[in-house]
Amino acid sequence: MSPEQVAVSRFIELSRAEWARLRAATPLPFSEAQLRGLVGLNEPMSLGEVADIYLPMSRLLNLYVAATQTLHAATATFLDSSAPRVPFVIGLAGSVAVGKSTTSRVLQALLASWPGHPHVDLVTTDGFLWPRRVLEARGLMERKGFPESYDVRRLLRFLADLKSGVGEVHVPVYSHLTYDIVEGEFQAVRQPDVVIVEGLNVLQTGTGPTFVSDFFDFSIYVDASDADIEQWYVERFLTLRETVFRNPSSYFHRYADVTLEEAVETARELWRTINLPNLRQNVLPTRERAHLILEKGRDHAVRRVRLRRL
Repeated sequence: MSPEQVAVSRFIELSRAEWARLRAATPLPFSEAQLRGLVGLNEPMSLGEVADIYLPMSRLLNLYVAATQTLHAATATFLDSSAPRVPFVIGLAGSVAVGKSTTSRVLQALLASWPGHPHVDLVTTDGFLWPRRVLEARGLMERKGFPESYDVRRLLRFLADLKSGVGEVHVPVYSHLTYDIVEGEFQAVRQPDVVIVEGLNVLQTGTGPTFVSDFFDFSIYVDASDADIEQWYVERFLTLRETVFRNPSSYFHRYADVTLEEAVETARELWRTINLPNLRQNVLPTRERAHLILEKGRDHAVRRVRLRRL
């Protein structure tokens, strides 16, 4: 068997229809209006998509959470001790503009509707980027999103504390408006039942003894073709040009008044020189490490699901 065949055999491949049937009787816990509040910029999603793709996913994860809680209890019994409250941690990876934010928020809302784990937190690794002044001093502003632009040691410490049952851990807050860490502001994470950690490189390995993914109980990769992601990136840039970039406080305010043609070319240049190289060098190679891969089509709808065999 070739290496490619071995890699493929690690996953069960399911069509959209096959995956949708695995929803079973899982109810849809929110309305169209509530869904709109979860959907990100230029990341369309319908209630049908939630029912077909995300409800089966929440059912699967609910089973994993229950099984993991039972395992923790069994270990505590064996050790004759009371184990600290430890959250189930889900890692969610994928390219810029692929729809990670919407996937994370919808999944967070669905998981919180299950009675066994109502407290679900969402943490993005943007908060663990080095501050802009550090990136500028190190000449890394054009490498933002690449592995070296993150304070990985701080991220690992956060995850270690989380998995050690520390009562409250803090996550730095990142502003997409100022393109920087907000000094003095933190997201407090207080022993939730489930934590979703969303970011570009969360499944990446490295040269050290410990990786971010070592702390994950389950991992998801949101996938799409390079051409589709580029188009979504350009569309998002054009939308931001008409909205957020208009704010004088925006780091990208200089793009607010460029022509449409200049905006498109700028977006494509940023994609070609920063985001596509990062995707191909660092993000995409981690895809096969995920437990679940969602393959999107041009319309953002998931057309195939790959579930890793146990």
